[in-house]
Amino acid sequence: MTAASLGADAVAALVEEAGLAPSMHNAQPWTFRYLSGRCTMQLRGDPSRTMAKADPQNRALHLGCGAALFNLRVAAARIGREPHTTLLPAPDDPWLLAEVHLDLPVRHDDDLAALHPAIRRRHTSRFPFTDEQVSDAVLDGLRAAARLEGARLHIPGAWHLQELLSLIHDAESREALDPEVREELVRWIRTGPEDSTAPKEGIPARAFGPRQHDVTAPVRDFAAGRPVPGRDTAAFEKHPRLALLGTAGDEPGDWLRAGQAMERILLQATLDGLACSLMSQALEWPQLRWAVRDPVSAMGHVQMVIRLGYGPAGHPTPRRPVSDVLEIA
Repeated sequence: MTAASLGADAVAALVEEAGLAPSMHNAQPWTFRYLSGRCTMQLRGDPSRTMAKADPQNRALHLGCGAALFNLRVAAARIGREPHTTLLPAPDDPWLLAEVHLDLPVRHDDDLAALHPAIRRRHTSRFPFTDEQVSDAVLDGLRAAARLEGARLHIPGAWHLQELLSLIHDAESREALDPEVREELVRWIRTGPEDSTAPKEGIPARAFGPRQHDVTAPVRDFAAGRPVPGRDTAAFEKHPRLALLGTAGDEPGDWLRAGQAMERILLQATLDGLACSLMSQALEWPQLRWAVRDPVSAMGHVQMVIRLGYGPAGHPTPRRPVSDVLEIA
């Protein structure tokens, strides 16, 4: 039996929670259109929020939109609607990334709603983590979360971890020497006061985290050498725990699946008491991305590097108003 179409308030609430997903530099590159007559939500990529230097293929844009899509699915299950999802439903309209039909009641065996409490608690943490080990049981749960979305999560061994850290530092050096990349990044950095006139996008100074005393963890320094009043210096973990999220293919559909897997992992990690941050530096350079993959793993293409461990939760980052990203037809 089909359910009634959702009211405007319920639709807005779904989009608000979808928009809490992570995206590269918190660009929030998505818009939503709710078709009342079909009880269907459309997710579109926002071409005005592309990054020609860091993301020329829009791979990261698709990952961010995939994460927003997963939040939408979780929020829908929470209110009793089954989020039947079709990726890339219109080949002639590549910016239409997904359609989510919401006209059926949620299945009794659906586990999505259990992740709902983590949507508002999940924040990227650029703070030091402790050296406490993450248990195999927790890591197995995160691997299972990736598989549920058609992706794989791989924990690199000691030798590959060192190589991965070197690649990330190499990427940071390339970024520092490329003025066009730096100019693009500066568009999304907010060092000014956070008040009602501040942009509702990008990364504010309070989310930078402290400056590293010794650079041991691959945490991106969004201050880019600029002084930030009140910013502290701290020692980070000496042995960071990194995980590689990957897919067999490397096309837009794979990127959307990877984005959903990424957000499922992050929400599950949040419920498990972990803090996480996303490390995309080496993936933004084609010359380095191919080397990030562990050659002894079955993973075809690495889509994201995730730093995880135990430590302070990150600060919330600003979000675009629902009215800016939602149309109801």
